[in-house]
Amino acid sequence: MRLSEIINIIESVAPLKWQEEWDNSGLQVGNRNADIHAALLTTDVTESVVAEAIELHCDLIISHHPLLFHGLKTICGNTPQERIVALAIEHHIAIYSSHTAMDNYLHGVSGRMAEKLGLQNYRLLAGEEYGLGAIGQLPAPMPFERFLDLVKQTFNTTYIRYIAPAQPLVQTIALCGGAGSEFVNEAIAQKADVYLSADFKYHEFLDAVGQIGIVDIDHWVSEHYTRDIYKELLSDHLTTYISQADNTPVKLF
Repeated sequence: MRLSEIINIIESVAPLKWQEEWDNSGLQVGNRNADIHAALLTTDVTESVVAEAIELHCDLIISHHPLLFHGLKTICGNTPQERIVALAIEHHIAIYSSHTAMDNYLHGVSGRMAEKLGLQNYRLLAGEEYGLGAIGQLPAPMPFERFLDLVKQTFNTTYIRYIAPAQPLVQTIALCGGAGSEFVNEAIAQKADVYLSADFKYHEFLDAVGQIGIVDIDHWVSEHYTRDIYKELLSDHLTTYISQADNTPVKLF
């Protein structure tokens, strides 16, 4: 299958015009006319992931986070990005990243999180045709402590940071995969009981006290379901593997 055809399938649900203006989604390395037989699906493109792709004889890596955010001035092996680009070219491996184009798809990153939590009637948190985040309702109100258990079990997260909501029972849940603290006021405006995302700063927690509960989980944990989305989109068209080398770099002591 041509790489261009694979890209068309991904962009049929997450077109590049949906990406945020600061982002660099799209084809990172490779020729759109190349024939692709197998793809490795990952959240991040690391040297370990590229080594895995070589071992599995994959000629495409599809990632959530782009390998390249800024232009490379040299490809001399001095940085991980330089080494990855060189290895990918040497082994004829294309790299494509969807990132905020997939974030802005209702059934993309945040939608998959909502589905995992069992949220009903979820919709975009910030947007109409496309946009970031999602908001929906649990089937029934539950104590906040039980919701924390649900998050821990659902996402198998290594840690949870939180502030409790003012009320003991929660039902309306807003969320955003990745670093979504900028949408906490939107969650408050839409009367969410809890906002779930990643990478909150201390003062963002402080400013929300008494207005909404905040649940902060690991960034990678909130976004790694993109691999499943890519697999569902592409498994009928070519061989796909979910990376075993892909994992959160954050460890707890």
